Amino acid sequence: MIHRHLAFATMAVLAATRVLAAGDDESDLAKKLANPVANLVSVPFQYNHDNDIGPSNGSKDYLNIQPVIPVGLNADWNVITRTIVPLVDLNDVPRPGDDTSGLGDTTASQFFSPKNPTASGWIWGAGPVELLPTASSRELGSGKWGLGPTFVGLKQEGPITYGVLANHIWSVAGDSDRANVSSTFMQPFFAYVTKTHTTFGVNTESTYNWTNDTWSVPLNFTVAQMLKLGPQICQVTLGARYWASSPAGGPDGWGYRIVVTLLYPK
Repeated sequence: MIHRHLAFATMAVLAATRVLAAGDDESDLAKKLANPVANLVSVPFQYNHDNDIGPSNGSKDYLNIQPVIPVGLNADWNVITRTIVPLVDLNDVPRPGDDTSGLGDTTASQFFSPKNPTASGWIWGAGPVELLPTASSRELGSGKWGLGPTFVGLKQEGPITYGVLANHIWSVAGDSDRANVSSTFMQPFFAYVTKTHTTFGVNTESTYNWTNDTWSVPLNFTVAQMLKLGPQICQVTLGARYWASSPAGGPDGWGYRIVVTLLYPK
């Protein structure tokens, strides 16, 4: 089961790591992680658990592998690629005894972003987002190819980062027997980084499904700490999620999140 492997891996990381000593380099890394279009290579492994799904009150565990890779285009511009590859485990969904595990659909974004903030201090990036029908079974994906625009805008003032990331995806090809995709994703976020490189964050990862006229609105509350595993710098995040709104048969109540992010600063 995905959640058992992830929990074991997280305990192993915590047991073998040490908190980084105070220093400007580590504070800078913590601030960069709060910036979705920072010039920093990182690989987050984000595990999520949600409950009370469907009439059988099933559960969903999923591990998002989310590499972030910036590429310098010239002296003024970067392109930051952000890819989400989900490994999904459904239990008692949609009916008791129905269990499905495998690969979900992949989402890939490319943000073209200026290397320097604007005169007023804003950092931004924009570009395309693609939905790739990589799901290993019908229950885990849309069966559609999708395309649309994505945008992020944020400001960093001392230890505080705030901003919003958004995209919209329309289906452009795929299985004609499956429902068309037209969804808007909005993620307003706020983060505060302490002198000990601890980051307190809150965000929503809200999605509006224009095909079904439904909202999915999880509220995420997280605490993250910069750590070191031998020579490897990483960040470990623990979070709680509350579903303020979800479609019929969607998650309800509280869930949780564990993230281990590997960092590769230049």
